[in-house]
Amino acid sequence: MQLDSGAVAEGRITRVTDFGAFVQFENGETGLVHISQIAHSFVRNIHDHVREGENVEVKVLGRDERGRLDLSIKELLEEPEEVPRPRAIGRQSPQFEAKLRSFMRDAKERGPGGGGLGGKKPAGKRKK
Repeated sequence: MQLDSGAVAEGRITRVTDFGAFVQFENGETGLVHISQIAHSFVRNIHDHVREGENVEVKVLGRDERGRLDLSIKELLEEPEEVPRPRAIGRQSPQFEAKLRSFMRDAKERGPGGGGLGGKKPAGKRKK
């Protein structure tokens, strides 16, 4: 059985690592399903999705420069509907904006260097 780019084949997961799962086929060839090719959603822990010894159907994406098989499980899964984006945060509460305006007005009146040091200059090297 020749595993060319675009082929769909079934294999057995022989090893699971933090970065992906190694799949072995009947012809003895082995390929890698990178963690980014496991599912459409973000995969934090690959062990939540695949297990060693499990049979999986994969799509051959191609071969890398060393001739190793690059595989995908995600390509055979139905793509989920677009995930709703979080809604934008509206304007802040009027109380917050009033406090912010007051703070900015007070800071402007104090002028540069008029903040929290009680008029003292910061400690540092003295000139001799």
